[in-house]
Amino acid sequence: MKCSVYIAASVDGFIARPDGDIEWLHHPDYAEAKLNGLSYDDFISTVDGIVMGRYTFEKALSFGFWPYEGKPVIVLSSRGVAIPGELEGKVSLCSGSPDEIVEKLGTQGFNHLYIDGGITIQRFLNTGLINELTITRIPILLGRGIPLFHHGEKEQTLRLISADVSENGFVQERYEVLRRI
Repeated sequence: MKCSVYIAASVDGFIARPDGDIEWLHHPDYAEAKLNGLSYDDFISTVDGIVMGRYTFEKALSFGFWPYEGKPVIVLSSRGVAIPGELEGKVSLCSGSPDEIVEKLGTQGFNHLYIDGGITIQRFLNTGLINELTITRIPILLGRGIPLFHHGEKEQTLRLISADVSENGFVQERYEVLRRI
């Protein structure tokens, strides 16, 4: 099973402000420039399921549209989550360790999972399940917020697949995760 991350982060390494706000990603200059590197549409076309935590799911619900149409979404929560009626059959709940989740989804026929959400990414990365990281650095310093990576994680070796710079200042880095040290 392949597990991949595709995420944006500020130059100082935050994926959201302390309160979870991501409006800084929607600056008008960002929408108009062409992204060099792996586009979201090209990436999402390679995955057959999306695994995210409860907080990420709740943030997606606030968008006013469902951004994952056509892809099954698995929300991780041990406490349960209310799934709106219009998303029944599109979203399912799952709990367990990352290893258990990947094994269960593998038996259901999934081959490539998009792992999304800070805590979920960290759990899967620390368990050694992430195969590829695509991180697009946005030209902003947030100063504080929700970090993509926390201190105390295990050291891991990465191999740079590509690095692309866009006219709007985005820098996208793609890495293969080789092994944990």
